[in-house]
Amino acid sequence: MARDRSAPELDRELSDLLPELRWREWMRRIEAVLFASAAPVARDDLARVVGQGASVELLIEDLAADLEGRPYELALVGGGWILRTRPAYGAAIRAAADAGMQDLDLSERDIAVLAAIAYHQPITRDGLKEIFGKEISRDLIGRLHARDLIATGPRSPQRGAPYTFVTTEMFLVAFGLQDLRDLPDHEQLADAGLLGPSPL
Repeated sequence: MARDRSAPELDRELSDLLPELRWREWMRRIEAVLFASAAPVARDDLARVVGQGASVELLIEDLAADLEGRPYELALVGGGWILRTRPAYGAAIRAAADAGMQDLDLSERDIAVLAAIAYHQPITRDGLKEIFGKEISRDLIGRLHARDLIATGPRSPQRGAPYTFVTTEMFLVAFGLQDLRDLPDHEQLADAGLLGPSPL
């Protein structure tokens, strides 16, 4: 988070306020930072707007409780905190607002390839071909890359050193995951009926 050097120094301690008002102001600052950020904000960045003795974790807990019943919530995604609309309000937003890139509009095929990359990363195009039994088009890979859901990973240590693909922080944000350990396991996918024939 870049700091505007021309702005006056931020009073982090707020020692002129009563303790309960100081706590409330720190909560508001964290909410303002999260509201203004398009990406998850790390704990260390949030600590820059509160007093030295303040617990960012407790402030986050209180803010989450404060947001109960509102159409948006706090979520830990990709190692940082983000404000996001609760899923129950997705249809209302799509009906009335321009969601732009927030609506990823992924096909079953896109999701299948994205899932294969998430579960097997770093993976090459040949690795994807082994999983699906056919070549994955450059257009499909390009769409996922353009939406910042995947990125180029390290080169594979095999002959020709082909590039690999990995998921991004945007992938975690889009699917509401804190990290890749939050991906459902094979049994959960089978129980949900999501292990049918490949859409490719």
